[in-house]
Amino acid sequence: MYENVLRLFNRIRSKSEDSRGATKLAGTPKLNISKFLRTPALATSDEADADKRDKPKHQRAEYPAWARPVKRVANHFQVDVDTGLSNEAVEKQRSIYGWNELEKPQKKPFWKLVFEQFDDALVKILLAAAGVSFVLALANPEEGVERGIEAFTEPLVILAIIILNAIIGVWQENKAENTLQALKELQSNSARVLREGKTILDLPARELVPGDVVELRAGDKVAADMRVALLKSGTIRLQQASLTGESQPVMKQTNFGLDEHVELQGKDNMVFAGTTVTNGSCTCIVTETGMDTEIGKIQTQIQDASLAEYDSPLTQKLDQFADLLTKVVGGICTIVWIVNYKYFVSWDLVDGFPTNFHFDLEQATYYFKVAVALAVAAIPEGLPAVITTCLALGTRRMAEKNAIVRKLPSVETLGCTTVICSDKTGTLTTNQMSVVKLVAVERPAQLCEFKVTGTTYNPLDGEVKDLPTVPSRNLETIAQICALCNDADIEYKNGSYKAIGMPTEAALLVLVEKLGFPGNTSQKQSLISSIRTMQPGEPVLGACKRWSQRIHRLFTLEFDRLRKSMSVLVAFDDNGNTTNKLLVKGAAEFVLERCTTVQLSDGSITPLTPSFRETITQSVTAMASRSLRVLAYAFKIELGSLADYIGPEHHLHDLLVNPENYSTIESQLTFVGLTGLQDPPRPEVKAAIDDCKRAGIRVVVITGDNRSTAEAVCREVGLFAEHEACRSFSGREFMDLSRKDRLSLLQGDKTCATGFVFSRAEPIHKQEIVRILKEGGEIVAMTGDGVNDAPALKLADIGIAMGVTGTEVAKEASDMILADDDFATIVLAIKEGRSIYDNMKAFIRYLISSNIGEVVAIFLTALLGLPQGLVPVQLLWVNLVTDGAPATALGFNPPDSNIMDRPPRPAQEGFISGWTFFRFMAIGSYVGLATIGIFALWYLNSRSFLGIDMSSDGHTAITFEQLSHWGECPLWIDFEVSPVRIGTKTFHFSNPCEYFTVGKVKPSTLAMSTLVAIEMFNALNALSESNSLLITKPWSNKWLLLAIAVSLGLHAAILYTPWLADIFGVVPLSMNDWLLVLAFSLPVIPVDEALKVFGRKLSEFHIKQPKG
Repeated sequence: MYENVLRLFNRIRSKSEDSRGATKLAGTPKLNISKFLRTPALATSDEADADKRDKPKHQRAEYPAWARPVKRVANHFQVDVDTGLSNEAVEKQRSIYGWNELEKPQKKPFWKLVFEQFDDALVKILLAAAGVSFVLALANPEEGVERGIEAFTEPLVILAIIILNAIIGVWQENKAENTLQALKELQSNSARVLREGKTILDLPARELVPGDVVELRAGDKVAADMRVALLKSGTIRLQQASLTGESQPVMKQTNFGLDEHVELQGKDNMVFAGTTVTNGSCTCIVTETGMDTEIGKIQTQIQDASLAEYDSPLTQKLDQFADLLTKVVGGICTIVWIVNYKYFVSWDLVDGFPTNFHFDLEQATYYFKVAVALAVAAIPEGLPAVITTCLALGTRRMAEKNAIVRKLPSVETLGCTTVICSDKTGTLTTNQMSVVKLVAVERPAQLCEFKVTGTTYNPLDGEVKDLPTVPSRNLETIAQICALCNDADIEYKNGSYKAIGMPTEAALLVLVEKLGFPGNTSQKQSLISSIRTMQPGEPVLGACKRWSQRIHRLFTLEFDRLRKSMSVLVAFDDNGNTTNKLLVKGAAEFVLERCTTVQLSDGSITPLTPSFRETITQSVTAMASRSLRVLAYAFKIELGSLADYIGPEHHLHDLLVNPENYSTIESQLTFVGLTGLQDPPRPEVKAAIDDCKRAGIRVVVITGDNRSTAEAVCREVGLFAEHEACRSFSGREFMDLSRKDRLSLLQGDKTCATGFVFSRAEPIHKQEIVRILKEGGEIVAMTGDGVNDAPALKLADIGIAMGVTGTEVAKEASDMILADDDFATIVLAIKEGRSIYDNMKAFIRYLISSNIGEVVAIFLTALLGLPQGLVPVQLLWVNLVTDGAPATALGFNPPDSNIMDRPPRPAQEGFISGWTFFRFMAIGSYVGLATIGIFALWYLNSRSFLGIDMSSDGHTAITFEQLSHWGECPLWIDFEVSPVRIGTKTFHFSNPCEYFTVGKVKPSTLAMSTLVAIEMFNALNALSESNSLLITKPWSNKWLLLAIAVSLGLHAAILYTPWLADIFGVVPLSMNDWLLVLAFSLPVIPVDEALKVFGRKLSEFHIKQPKG
């Protein structure tokens, strides 16, 4: 039944990616493209024929919109791009194409869910035991005994526990499904759509249909596959690495004429669902929705692979354990029944041959009940429910620590992880770019550096240190460029500030807020901080907003890879006169190369001398050596004919539209300053890396970033020591190695905790790295966020998807999702996985050793011929009620203090090793001997034991010979016993032989109470597998203490409640009786403490042994 939750978790489905709104860019014209594109009411005959061929049908081939002109695409979907679809057209399209969402997997019927709870070996054994008990109760061979509900107590209790176990399983599956659904609902899913001439700003993405006219802006996530119809900015770029693996944002355009069979990367006039607009804006026509999108097709393939069922190592071990237990229990039951054959089968010997066989059905049935009791004692009835509950509790604790486990077997696998393959950006780092250094120009040939603090997008996080008290025109210009030469935005959502658009540009906006704006008094700045604190989402009086009000953007010269810069043509009010100005930002070396002058702090402009240029270059080099991303800022006032540019109607607009002219326009620039940015390492990662080293877990960083940045971050987080040589390779360098060398590299010295870093890595490189590590016997955890990472996530032993930046396809292929994308969360999950496995072993050790004790007690009772001290209903009560609460509470055991100081557990290690089995037998033997010992002691001693008075009930002491041959009691001459006083009752025996049947109620109660008490003490032993109770204190698990109190309370309830005492065949105990119980039960603690000492010595010996 443990796979039930696994199968549910295998069924996560994706939603459409959200399409978030962004602040409308200043200067963006209203959505009206009629002068660029008109859809005629009647097309030409050729076009009409083509459109007829392209008519959408339900079972249609994919429409090649990338190979058609925009006008043809609009005709195909019968849409007027000026007004969008009408409501009637939307309903018609939806009837053909359906909703824009990925298919929901069919929910498992409730009856099937319930039925699967019984598909478990242990449950089947219990059902068989219940059936046998029911038949025996129904037969009732004892004449004159009236059959009541008490006769069916045993089978009813077994069935009740089986039903309770099924309820727990069904509840857990439904709870897991609700958790995943809640996680998906955190995602935004809306789009900006034109319908019936009106713009709908937040149309739910699932309502999109082919033919919808959608406007995309910087920061938007595309909600469907679309054909680009019109660029509203000079260029538009989308980050589609999650779909195609391309590391850089891809430029899109409106051209056509592509081959119908062009590869996905070549469709540069299409935008795809799940990708993100990094800069620019455009208008598109939706062409594919739902499962017909590119990401939907990949999702189908991944989902099919994810639904493939398999037996996890945990399931295999439990099944093996159940099979072994079935064979052992069956064998022991048969042996016990056969050993006692003399009590129900007899014969006469005539001439040496047996004749005249006599079969006593009553005695045969009695010993068959003994065998059933033995089976009940050997089977840990509560184990299925306890394991399910433990895994559920563990996954809930992981979820609280931002690790959402999708597939329960990965809980066990986490405990033996030996290698973590981690991405850098967003996992080791915050994925929030921040400016850490600002370089301005003070005087000719003199730079002024400022340290900038803060690592988030919160404007209140940090400041620019040591800003001059006298206003600097140079710093003002830097603020202007950062604020206006920028397509990003910052929003306050769910309690935190988040970037919309490029993280680098968002960091520059934060810098502007920290610089403030001209004429800012301390009182005004204090007011701004106060407003942000009280209304964090309100940008009132923000510096960026003030700059955008004073300076208006006219046109954007988009970034490209050749000139590596971006600029905006702006108009600003200069003492009542409107002046155009070009603001430029970009890669420092490229911008500096095009600068001829420099602006000083007083605003004056002087020539840029070679010596000062060298000074600036040295500053750039110094920041780059720290792996900072260095941007330079410049402007241009002498714009020639563009000085009076006001918009698209200007005669030089075509000059601006052509990207080939951008380098010429961005020449003869005036240098302003520099900024150094970085994606700072997460502060908790360094400690997590140290934990990995101590735990024997190697860390392999695989990133698409450049080598120097990757190495610098790895040094900063402690993957490499300060003076240690980096084991660093590019993806291509690694693939250029022979397979033998790759194996030697990754499977070298496994005892060395030093990791690797692979830079400029592509998805295929990740797969090869994982494959080689697994071939070497490593247990690999792999992180990923893109669609192209899905194969590597599936290949790894534990695929870990990013919850914030990860695609739904990556999440579908994963075993675990990081809600915070943090590397430290992976290490916490491994620690929790080790703890969960330890706790599972703890309660298995507790239950099995206790059950072995019961088996030993019953086996010795039968072997020695003693009266049956414990009946099946008492054993069921102990196993299911009194044992159940402590076993479940052991799932709350805190991790051992040295849990991350141990090497990873071998993946093939079973629950029961040779030493563990010896401990089971040692503790179990003591439990059995103590239980049968106190039972026999009552019959053999009527005076005192260890100073405890045993004469108060007036029972009669007998010899061991009499006790072990009690079945021959009717043949004994002059055998007499005294009445027994128990509480307010006095038991008189008209037939002295009833002393061994009716009279055994007191020793049976002592035996049952000893068994309960000894198992409570044994639960304390299970707090730690190896640590003494002097180190792992009993109160370290308060839930266990509560569970022990509950179990003892329940046991007291059946002892001191008359009608319950009658059902379970027990009587109240006196204070002296309880002291006797403690005398027999308490020694289990020093016995296990001695075993722990020996176990620690044995473990130290194995660690010191050289590995062959």
